[in-house]
Amino acid sequence: MNNQPSTYGLSIYAFFLLLPALCIAQEDSPPNIIFILTDDQRWDALGFAGNEIISTPNQDKLAKEGVYFKNAFVTTPICAASRASILTGLYERTHDFTFRTPPLAAPYVDISYPKLLKEHGYQLGFFGKLGMNLENRMDTALFDERYVTGTDGYFRLTGEGWSQHIHLTDHTTNKALDYIEHAPRDRPFCVSISYNAPHADDPSPQQYFWPQRNDELYREETMPGPDLGDAKYFEALPDFLQDSMTLGRIRWKWRYQTPELHQRMVKGYYRMISTIDDNLGRLRAHLEKWGLAENTIIIFTGDNGYFLGERGLAGKWLMYDNSLRVPLIIYDPRSDRPAVVENLALNIDIAPTILDYAGIPIPKIMQGNSLLPLTAGGSVEWRQEFVCEHLYELPYIPKSEGIRGKRWKYFRYLDHPGTEELYDLENDPMEINNLASKATYRDLLLEYRKKLDQKIEQLEKASIPD
Repeated sequence: MNNQPSTYGLSIYAFFLLLPALCIAQEDSPPNIIFILTDDQRWDALGFAGNEIISTPNQDKLAKEGVYFKNAFVTTPICAASRASILTGLYERTHDFTFRTPPLAAPYVDISYPKLLKEHGYQLGFFGKLGMNLENRMDTALFDERYVTGTDGYFRLTGEGWSQHIHLTDHTTNKALDYIEHAPRDRPFCVSISYNAPHADDPSPQQYFWPQRNDELYREETMPGPDLGDAKYFEALPDFLQDSMTLGRIRWKWRYQTPELHQRMVKGYYRMISTIDDNLGRLRAHLEKWGLAENTIIIFTGDNGYFLGERGLAGKWLMYDNSLRVPLIIYDPRSDRPAVVENLALNIDIAPTILDYAGIPIPKIMQGNSLLPLTAGGSVEWRQEFVCEHLYELPYIPKSEGIRGKRWKYFRYLDHPGTEELYDLENDPMEINNLASKATYRDLLLEYRKKLDQKIEQLEKASIPD
């Protein structure tokens, strides 16, 4: 009788001896990270947020399986400044970048999450709308591969002899999928997919564009009119916001001035978001196909909120929640704890969160916080309010700054001293009753005015890192 163990038996035995070490190695290996940023997707433009009309099954699935942040906001509601805040974890007032400013300064780029990830061995790919200028064109060195899209329409020629056209959302995803497929497997990757959609194509009367496959979506639906769509809510705005030259009013006339326009535009906006959703499904299937799904974190959010006719406005820019509030989902396949988080999450939290997932120290200058403690559950000491601001120097968009807390919101217009708004969000979540002029709330108004002065002073003391 042969008492020697078989080669097969030895291999099984060796495998089980090594299994704990293999598991530890997998747990300790840095995760891949995919960061998806949409342009102008408001917080409630997905089914998981309670929208019963829009078709977003893949976003809903991601939210159900991951951590959904119910109260996510941007600190500045415009794409350029918000994207710089996402990159650096800093307020607009600190990084000092928006439209018509000099490029984002090199010292701030040096503490950005892409720069730090790269320094710690990550491969980086960027695909889509960058939406900002970096000093010395540093974005060309930040990413190992980049495909930066412009704003010249939503269709691109592709295929042999440029004989086919493809929707930009699909094309951007194709670039990202190709990068993921061919990325070396010896180092983790961080891929940013930054869609132009659902931003309107302003030069076009149609405004919103989608691929032909989604033509039938919402065709039989009747889109409800906007909350606060009655003319009295527009007339309650400060006079300078009612000016016909205010950008929010100009775009309202392009998109929502008649019921017919409103139906067409909201359906187009939803179709563009559903097209993003199609591509999220493609992305997750691609990760499964290449064996990457179990170690790839997906973060999904928007760069600012959006008015769909509320208060007789379109666009963003203002301090109302329509403009500030965005979707935010973090999916970590290594965690089996789906959750809905109530805490206030901000765009400036994205950079420290990504660094925390990668195991990289978070620069002290970053003003955001890692969201990882919130994804883990338990009791966490967390912010109760945040500064919101819009400092873009443009006559058609009034500058403003404020504080948004869980119950109270206070904001003021910088170029119109004395024009202030104060809302009790607990009892007035739609921000209808401005309490700033009510004698009963005089002390509270003074308290918030002083508090904002102090917070602004602290932000202005922040400086470029050495």
